[in-house]
Amino acid sequence: MRKWWPLAVVCAGSFLFLLDSTVVTVALPRIGADLTASVGQLQWVPNVYTLVLAVLMLAVGSLADRFGLRRVFLGGLGVFGLASLACGVSPDIGTLIAARGVQAVGGAALAVTGFAILAASYDGRSRGTAISVFFAVNGLGAAAGPVVGGVLTEYFGWPAIFFVNVPLAVATGVFALRAVRPDEPGRPGRFDVAGAVWFAVGAASLVHGLTLDRWALAVSALGFAGFVVVERRRAEPMLDLRLFRDGGFATLIACVAASTLTFAALVYVSLWLGLSRSPVAAGLALAPLAAASFLTSTLLGKALHRFPPRALLGAGVLVGALGCLSLLVLAIPLGLAVTGIGVGVAGPAMASAAPPGRAGTAAAIMTTTRQFGQTLGVAVLGIAYQAGGLTPVYVAAALCGGVTGLLALVPRRQARVPA
Repeated sequence: MRKWWPLAVVCAGSFLFLLDSTVVTVALPRIGADLTASVGQLQWVPNVYTLVLAVLMLAVGSLADRFGLRRVFLGGLGVFGLASLACGVSPDIGTLIAARGVQAVGGAALAVTGFAILAASYDGRSRGTAISVFFAVNGLGAAAGPVVGGVLTEYFGWPAIFFVNVPLAVATGVFALRAVRPDEPGRPGRFDVAGAVWFAVGAASLVHGLTLDRWALAVSALGFAGFVVVERRRAEPMLDLRLFRDGGFATLIACVAASTLTFAALVYVSLWLGLSRSPVAAGLALAPLAAASFLTSTLLGKALHRFPPRALLGAGVLVGALGCLSLLVLAIPLGLAVTGIGVGVAGPAMASAAPPGRAGTAAAIMTTTRQFGQTLGVAVLGIAYQAGGLTPVYVAAALCGGVTGLLALVPRRQARVPA
């Protein structure tokens, strides 16, 4: 039984991070009433979390590769717990927004180190099972956010959605000290400050431009251009661009990007449900997605090693696209269940494409792609939703997933990538 302790620790940390990505949405009306906040101010309560995550993912992944996964994971838990306490006792909206930003710093550490620890703790069939359960819990955490947030806010007040994180973070940290073995730093050397700054400018401007001011997109392009130039010239870059020479890894990132559009579509499904149901009822309506994803990932773990990762990636993204289309003709619970099966197939296969010795950076790239994809998808699909309701949202997500899934199944030559 002790063999699975690292899995339990990582799942607990990941659940905390993903739960707080969505738990706050149903509490915003109560927060606005209690703290006398405007709609514009309330938007920053979830947006600052996404913004900080997008900015810090690659930097935290590089730190994890250099200083050890266990250290970064424990540090992230500490920051996350303290910031959650600060969120719960915030006397005004400005303090709450600032505390949410600090909370995202800890969340970035938890997001990046999760399955990298699993990859270092398990091998063979055990690794397949662990990764499958990990991705199943990820889906459960994201889907449970609205339900948990609705229950806590309705019966205990909005501060409870943050206070509940404190004992959970402490318990997870104590358990991690015993369950996760210390690891040695993998990449000694100076931290890539210039790369981190250029990436932060590009990432922050992109999120800002997509959600608020379009002029920031030009600053984003400049920031990313500077980042690429700096990384190509450094001997020890924060992001080794040669990683993308690996066909399997490039396919992984494309599939991650396509899957984020599917999740972005679910935002508008939630919005549509919320117009006619209570927060708790709307959250429960999304339960088939979480249940199907959890069951599929868990069952697939026993046979994960038998299939090529690219085939599973392609199949999972294709089934997810089929789920979006099925929402047009089937009842919402059935369509969400099909989508959940696709997520449950593709998720575990993603971890197997991480290059050896670069697990932290690979996890950071994937998580950063998810954050950007989610933000971009919500912005683009929002235009479609306003123009024609849910139908164009489903079609756009299905087309993107279908094309990417088919491309993932096309054989391509893989290049040697330095570890």
